[in-house]
Amino acid sequence: MGRQSCITETDIPMTTAPTTPHVSDATLAALRAIPTQTLIDGLWVMGWPMSMIEGAKPLQPGQHMAGRAVTLRFVPHRPDLAADKPKGADSAEYVAFELCGPGEVLVIDAMRWPYSSIGGDIKFYRLFQRGVGGLVTDGAVRDTNTLQEYGFPVYSANATAKQGPAEFWPWQVNDCIQCGGVLVRPGDAIVGDDDGAVVVPAAAADEVIRIAHQREEVEAVIKAQLEIEQCSPGKYYPFNDNTWKLFEEKTGKQPYR
Repeated sequence: MGRQSCITETDIPMTTAPTTPHVSDATLAALRAIPTQTLIDGLWVMGWPMSMIEGAKPLQPGQHMAGRAVTLRFVPHRPDLAADKPKGADSAEYVAFELCGPGEVLVIDAMRWPYSSIGGDIKFYRLFQRGVGGLVTDGAVRDTNTLQEYGFPVYSANATAKQGPAEFWPWQVNDCIQCGGVLVRPGDAIVGDDDGAVVVPAAAADEVIRIAHQREEVEAVIKAQLEIEQCSPGKYYPFNDNTWKLFEEKTGKQPYR
């Protein structure tokens, strides 16, 4: 959905678009309760690339967020593009807004332009009305005092007083995008806390939760043992053979590595 590319249907072979597995509300609730750094560690164990959205900082402390990604891509301003793009409610950002609700997070690819505005008070009032699960961008937002009052989590690279249309325009909805150097597919889980915002690929979400829960358990065992031994963390951390031996002794569980 959104603007079509300049390539026509006759230029490329017909293919079946890959589908992203659905992330359930129960899975989102479980992800929301796990610290983002633990999710990153779980993805690392699985061999996935780093997925923290660089530059996306919480607008205020204490934010917690988990939702399915609705994606929006911005492109640089050019007069002919500005004349060609859909207007009013048909503009790409407003199309994206209507796809959002409490279980969705709007993720905006602003090309990592940290002082360019993707929107502010009036635009994002609609997200407030729809009870959106969150907003994440590698660009900047305006009217931050009002956005804080709206109550939904916001992660952005910056606050700005600048307008956006002189520099870039919303263009495409619900395609694969980059945000903060990370690939985001529509439907991926987006999780946020005070440390930042993380993309959990939909295909990996349930396994990441399983790994993350055990890593939290292992780290609790390590901290308790360090208190007893008063030794260097390096004996058990990063995880090594001593770690897994200790974990088995203390819990009677087989480790998942």
